[in-house]
Amino acid sequence: MSRLRSLPAAVRWGVPPAALLTCAGLLGWSWSLPPDVAPPAPGAAEAGFCAALDRALPATVLGHRRDDPSPASPYTAAWDSSPRTVLRCGLPRPDYLNDDPLASAPEVNGVQWGMTRDADGGYRFVTTLRRAYVEVSVPEGAYPNYIDPLSSLTDAIAATVPEGL
Repeated sequence: MSRLRSLPAAVRWGVPPAALLTCAGLLGWSWSLPPDVAPPAPGAAEAGFCAALDRALPATVLGHRRDDPSPASPYTAAWDSSPRTVLRCGLPRPDYLNDDPLASAPEVNGVQWGMTRDADGGYRFVTTLRRAYVEVSVPEGAYPNYIDPLSSLTDAIAATVPEGL
């Protein structure tokens, strides 16, 4: 205690707020790190389509820059919307596509999508009628309209993942 009292008052009173601000900054920084996204394990044919798609994907989606998740993989991509928009390619056919997939399947620029709500209020879109399944997760609040990011991705998907199952 005597050592603390020997310090100037500005130091004694300035250290606790500085330490608190540093902790708050580190916490905010850690929350902004990209979430881990488990890459799918596609078969050989799908892997080729997905690698081509990864190279063709845009650097930005509606003004949000691409910031791929960890671990790096040609089967995953993400954009830094808040919360993040994540694309996965080469995943197995989702079960919800078995429930009349075209009942709620928007078509965007010639690419047909199956869709479902996720547990957090966002949407999950999966391509239908393509040689590899491509999933785009759009969290609630990421965009004014939940379907908006699809228009930025469809040209790359149409060019690299052929139609037909």
